[in-house]
Amino acid sequence: MRVHELAKKLGINSKQLITQLNQRGLDVKNHMGMVPEETVNHFLQVASSIKASPSPKVSAPPEKKREQNQTQFKVKEPQKISPQRSFEREKPKETRHQPSPGRKEAPSFKPYPKFAGKPAPKTAPQPTPKVKPVIVPVAKVTGPVEIIEGITLKELAQKMEIKSNDLIKHLITKGKMLTLNQVLDLDLATDILKDFNLAPQLISLEVSKETLLEANIEDKGKITHRPPVVTIMGHVDHGKTLLLDAIRSTNIVSQEAGGITQHIGAYKVKLPNGEVTFLDTPGHEAFTAMRARGAQVTDIVVLVVAADDGVMPQTIEAINHAREAKVPIVVAVNKIDKPEASPERVRQELMKYELVSEEWGGKTIFVDVSAKRKIGLENLLAMLLLEAEMLELKANSKRAAMGTIIEAKLDKGRGPVATVLIQDGTLKLGDPFVCGLHFGKVRALISDKGEKLEEATPSTPVEVLGFSGVPQAGDSFAVVADERKAHQIAQMRQEKARETSLSKMSSRISLADLHRQIKEGAVQELKLIIKTDVQGSVEAINDALSKVGTEKVQIKTIHWAVGAITEMDVMLASASNAIIVGFNVRPQPKAAQLAIAEGVDVRLYTIIYNLIADVKAAMQGLLAPVYTEQLLGRAQVKETFTISRIGTIAGTYVQDGKITRNAKVRLLRDNVVIYEGVMESLRRFKDEAKEVTVGYECGIKIAGYNDIKLGDVIEAFILEETPAQLV
Repeated sequence: MRVHELAKKLGINSKQLITQLNQRGLDVKNHMGMVPEETVNHFLQVASSIKASPSPKVSAPPEKKREQNQTQFKVKEPQKISPQRSFEREKPKETRHQPSPGRKEAPSFKPYPKFAGKPAPKTAPQPTPKVKPVIVPVAKVTGPVEIIEGITLKELAQKMEIKSNDLIKHLITKGKMLTLNQVLDLDLATDILKDFNLAPQLISLEVSKETLLEANIEDKGKITHRPPVVTIMGHVDHGKTLLLDAIRSTNIVSQEAGGITQHIGAYKVKLPNGEVTFLDTPGHEAFTAMRARGAQVTDIVVLVVAADDGVMPQTIEAINHAREAKVPIVVAVNKIDKPEASPERVRQELMKYELVSEEWGGKTIFVDVSAKRKIGLENLLAMLLLEAEMLELKANSKRAAMGTIIEAKLDKGRGPVATVLIQDGTLKLGDPFVCGLHFGKVRALISDKGEKLEEATPSTPVEVLGFSGVPQAGDSFAVVADERKAHQIAQMRQEKARETSLSKMSSRISLADLHRQIKEGAVQELKLIIKTDVQGSVEAINDALSKVGTEKVQIKTIHWAVGAITEMDVMLASASNAIIVGFNVRPQPKAAQLAIAEGVDVRLYTIIYNLIADVKAAMQGLLAPVYTEQLLGRAQVKETFTISRIGTIAGTYVQDGKITRNAKVRLLRDNVVIYEGVMESLRRFKDEAKEVTVGYECGIKIAGYNDIKLGDVIEAFILEETPAQLV
């Protein structure tokens, strides 16, 4: 029934009825709106009960009342009554309205005869129909409700054992307009459950050690032992791939360019006492990023150190990555068959990094091997299986598969292809899945030997086809109920990624806002990565910074090394939320770009006291204004010219950016700062130039400095003062 029809039956106007309907939670905007049948019946029942109730002020007998009613309906004109008996309000005479001359005064209101000579009755308030209070629907479920990423409103209502329409009506009263098939994020679903006093049980599709452990605890009767995932790490040319080659009894080295591994290899090896999955990570520093991925998915790290070479920079990096991943380390001392080999020296050098051999009273397993002559391999494999047995690695092969992307690429013939390490469950052909910002359906499974598989069990590396796009290495891989659900989850993740991309920079820690984060309790440990020009500076800086820490915040150096700031340093800082401190060194061009993209704070110093003072001031909220360096360009020295009375002029080629005449300059030799000063002259052939852009040659004279050599790099930059973020 429409609003105006119901209002006519109730004897009220439409506006009053619309107000009452809105109070009942019905969205009615005008008199043509529709009123539900149950609401119509309610209002009519209330109105009929009011009409049926006796009038409290009836005192006259029925005969007199009948006469009064007849008189009421016969009166057509109001009778003249005295002013004293008028029901007109008493007003002062001087303020009473006087009609204008020549105009008849409108007759005042005259009551019906039955009220003549009586005082004005108090008008009884018009009875209003009682409005039903909004009743919150009751959920039948009593225990915690499982909420999985990408759950819809309809699915949530089914888990709560409540009608979907009742849940939608309840959300409308809360001002939330949702549809049945709308995908809810975890926060919104949790808020809905709180309205019904229900506890949420969040189920994440992100793979982590915690989620795998929780899943195994729930499925206690279904879990079984799984093979360990072992990562081979170490310095370049220390024999990592050759060692794995000997274990697999294959020849992988011959397939690599220059004998160096340039991709992550994942292989499953069958041994007499079980199976082991090996990840071979590249050892060259250009592939440090991929080496970090290997440490994040592994159970055990095998650190390969050459007995004739000892501990090298990439060896230290591998140790730091393994410790950040909190995995045990087994040291394989390789190349013991060489005459100059010294395994004891390797053990002594690794003691500086808290890797003490069990033979010397420590907890680290050391195994002497020779990958070339296959010496000690059986002992190494036995130690790996023993370490895996102590870790008690378990998985549930009966559940839906979960894993991590090891590597991904776009194949021209097959489309997006990714290597997935299955960490729990069993992956089968046709399974719908979601992976990072992408989704898909398994079209093919290919083993490391090129064989097509029907399924992949835990700790199995497998190549998967069927992705909607190329995922990122390290993304979580999870099988879901159907492909539609996978598409919904991927779409929601893409929207969240767009929203959080702008706030990504502010989430990183920096010296400027360190004090604010300390006050908020967000920082209990300030992590630093220190890169210096010489080894002695590292020890001095570490000792000085160890005295700066307070009770609330401890300073921890997670990595230190000699040389330029590399991409690996930026990646490690990004993953650990650390600050990079450079002392007399500069970041490589790609590392500088990556630091800007990842929002990593890189601080460069040439005086150690300034470094210590800045850290102290940042912790106290008194950091002085900083000078932001804007790099203009880089030019490489191709030739030098020595002119008497002038000095050495560098003939350079501008590699990137531009060189301007009024800029400051910095001379780099092997990425180490040699001199910093100002430019005295910039020439293009014989003429003075204001600037020289990329791709052109120019002559540069540095004021007061002549020690310039071939291959040096000259950086041109300017300093801009920016205020620090004080609290």
